[in-house]
Amino acid sequence: MSFLNDGSSYTNPYGNHTVVDMVPEDMLHLIDSHWYGFPPLNDMWYGILAFFTGTTGVLAVTGNLIVIWVFMCTKSLRTPANYFVVNLAISDFTLMACMCPPMLINSYHRTWVFGPFACYVYAGIGSLTGCASIFTMCLISYDRYNVIVKGIGGKPLTTGRAMVWIALVWITSIAWTIAPFFGWSRYVPEGNMTACGTDYLRHEMVDITYVWAYTAWCYFLPFVFIVFCYWYIVAAVRSHEKAMRDQAKKMGVKSLRGDADAQKKSADCTLAKIALINVSLWFMAWTPYAIQNIGGMVNKPMITPLFTIWGSLFAKANTV
Repeated sequence: MSFLNDGSSYTNPYGNHTVVDMVPEDMLHLIDSHWYGFPPLNDMWYGILAFFTGTTGVLAVTGNLIVIWVFMCTKSLRTPANYFVVNLAISDFTLMACMCPPMLINSYHRTWVFGPFACYVYAGIGSLTGCASIFTMCLISYDRYNVIVKGIGGKPLTTGRAMVWIALVWITSIAWTIAPFFGWSRYVPEGNMTACGTDYLRHEMVDITYVWAYTAWCYFLPFVFIVFCYWYIVAAVRSHEKAMRDQAKKMGVKSLRGDADAQKKSADCTLAKIALINVSLWFMAWTPYAIQNIGGMVNKPMITPLFTIWGSLFAKANTV
C-alpha cells in the first residue's frame, strides 16, 4: 500500500497516482486495469456530478411522485393507456430515489465507499429501472399505434391487458438485472468510481455475450420497434388528414369533422406527439451510455473516466 501527500493511504498497485487511488481495498477485484492508466479526476468534476445529480434527483423524485399522486387521486385518469404512463413514472421515481443519495455521498468521497455488494445492488437498480422505462416506452408506442394506425380494427386496450403487459415488463427487466448476480458478466465501478454498471471492459466470454445481448435486447430492438410504430403513426395521420381535406374540398366545406370527432382525433394525435417526445428524450439520454458499453467492447481507449461521467449524467437526466 502507498500513501498520498496528506498521509492517507491509497490502493494503487502500480505506484502512480490514478483515478483508482481512493478505491477501498475490498473493491479492487472489480477494478479493470484499464482505469490505472488515467490520472485522478479534477475535484471540479465530482462537484459538477454531485450538483447535477442532486438537482436532477429533486426534480425527478418530486415530479414523478406528483404524477403518481395525481393518477391515484383522479379517477378519470385511470385509463388503461395511463397505466403505462404511471408505470414509467414509478420506474423513474425509483431510479432517482435509490441512486441519487449514494451518488452524492460517493462524489464527496471521490470513490465508491459502500462495498462490492452495494455496488451490485446499485447497478442492479439502474438496470432494472432503465429496462422498465424503455419497455414501457414500447408499450406506450404500441398503444398509440393501435389507436391511430389500426383504429377500429385494433383490439381495445383493457385494464387487465395493460396490467399483464406491465407485469411482463418488470419480469423481463428483472431477468436481465439479476443475470450478473448469477455469473453472466458482473457489475463493476464506472471509471469515475462514484457509480456502478455493467462490465464492458473485461473481455471474457461471459461479459462479451451479456453486454452485446443486453444492448441488443434493451436498446436496439426497442429502438427499432418504436421507430416502426411512429413511422406508421405519422404516415397514417398524414394520409387521413390528406383524405379528409380532399373530400372536404370536393364537397365545398371547410371540414368533414364534427366537434366531438375533431376533439377525439386531436386528443389522440396530441398524446402521440407527447409519447414521441418522451421516447426521443429517452434515447437522447441513454444513447451515450449505450455508446459507452459498445465502446468498451470494441475500442477500449475511447473510454475515459470523464466519458463515464457524461454517460451517467445523461442517463439520470431522463428521469425528469
